[in-house]
Amino acid sequence: MNNQFLEREFLGNTVESYLWFAGILLIGLLFKKLISQAVSWIAFRLIKKYSKGITFNDFKTLLLKPGNLVILLIVLYLAFDRLSFPAHWNLDPVDKPGLRSSIFMLFQLLITAAFAWTILRFIDFIGLILMKRAEATESKLDDQFVPYIKSGLKIIVSIMAIFFALGFIFKVNILAIVGGLGIGGLALALAGKETVENLFGSFTIFFDKPFTVGDHVKVGSVEGFVESIGLRSTRIRTLERSLLAIPNKKMIDAELENVTLRSMWRARFFIGLTYSTSAVQLKAVIKDIYDYIHAHPQTRDNPVVKFSEFNSSSLDILVVYFVLTSELETFLNIKEEINFKIMEIVQQHGCSFAFPSTSVYVEKWNEKNNRLE
Repeated sequence: MNNQFLEREFLGNTVESYLWFAGILLIGLLFKKLISQAVSWIAFRLIKKYSKGITFNDFKTLLLKPGNLVILLIVLYLAFDRLSFPAHWNLDPVDKPGLRSSIFMLFQLLITAAFAWTILRFIDFIGLILMKRAEATESKLDDQFVPYIKSGLKIIVSIMAIFFALGFIFKVNILAIVGGLGIGGLALALAGKETVENLFGSFTIFFDKPFTVGDHVKVGSVEGFVESIGLRSTRIRTLERSLLAIPNKKMIDAELENVTLRSMWRARFFIGLTYSTSAVQLKAVIKDIYDYIHAHPQTRDNPVVKFSEFNSSSLDILVVYFVLTSELETFLNIKEEINFKIMEIVQQHGCSFAFPSTSVYVEKWNEKNNRLE
């Protein structure tokens, strides 16, 4: 009785086939995440000795989603493989254009994309391992080289996935396409001119090394710290903490200042004292400021402290000195320290800082002498 029930047919499939279909689909959907985690754990165990400093959670975070998709597609294939289209539908076979072949091609595209996505995520994991090792070294060259390796491998995998889909799924003659590029290839090259220029710019940055990851740079009106150098653009974290992506072509064409490579910072400003300041006081203020800056352990010898000019509302003293540091924060701290000391020196000598002002003289008419007084 049971065998007769299982062998009964509905829409060209037996009850047993439908039960197999439902069982595979149900088990696959229920245990999809568990199966994906188990496969990820096995894969991580195989490469664990090469991934020092990387945890299983890092590995799982990268590969869990693409792994889930691959397992889901495999489960769907195994489940639907238990069923067949009813014969009375008269559908074309899978090797001829039609509904059946379209469904099969769609499945092939999805499984190809899923595997390509998994490989791309695995490349990200390899990049994470290499970056951890690069951070452990003093050289910044390997920090800069890792993104190139990762981006290059991703491009190769993407191109191979596209060629695989064209050749094995759509049955396109890849050799004929490559051989027939000709003028089309030239047009494509012209269309991708900027991309090629940015690519060559990235190689120029890598080999010429005008800057590396972590450097403080100024490019035109942009100033900030280099966070990453890619094949197309360089990402800079500005002083306002926004993230800018600047094409590599612009990075090598524009005037670029690598602030990190400075051996010292220059401070240049004017001090304006009121016109009530006597010559003796002015000379004393200039001497004390010069002596303090000259004796400072983090400034270069021979600073400039000179009575510069008679301004409209002040006696101006020019102050120029260099701070022996490459760090902006250190320079600003030392400059602040010197500024406070200058204020003390000015106050000690009984002088006052000037500010823009206008003096108005009112004349009175002397009627007796017939003149202004």
